[in-house]
Amino acid sequence: MTNLAMRPLGRSVHKASVELASASIVARLQEVLGRDVVAIITGKTPRQVSRWVAGEAKPPLQEQRLLRDTFQVVELLAEVDPDEVVRAWFIGMNPQLEDAAPAELIAEGRVRDVMAAARAFVNAG
Repeated sequence: MTNLAMRPLGRSVHKASVELASASIVARLQEVLGRDVVAIITGKTPRQVSRWVAGEAKPPLQEQRLLRDTFQVVELLAEVDPDEVVRAWFIGMNPQLEDAAPAELIAEGRVRDVMAAARAFVNAG
């Protein structure tokens, strides 16, 4: 098995995060994490998240970045675990993140820390 911590993020995951429309990314995140968790990550209301999914509004640039970064973490985890495990990982206490929930840290802008924890989780098998 390849050591994911030592290789860059999979090309297909990165490519998807660049090429997908914002609405598609938000829809996938809502599917896996739930609307409320996506709202926590972006600092917006659940209703606003629904508007993004429906294509009624486009996320502002800062939120687009957070959503794309979150999408990359979600898809990395989804390569090895079902969506239920990915969601639990995002909302649960994480010992690698000083027992903070990854979703909360992404909301604080600590995406790189969360990605490192995700890689460690995937490597632990």
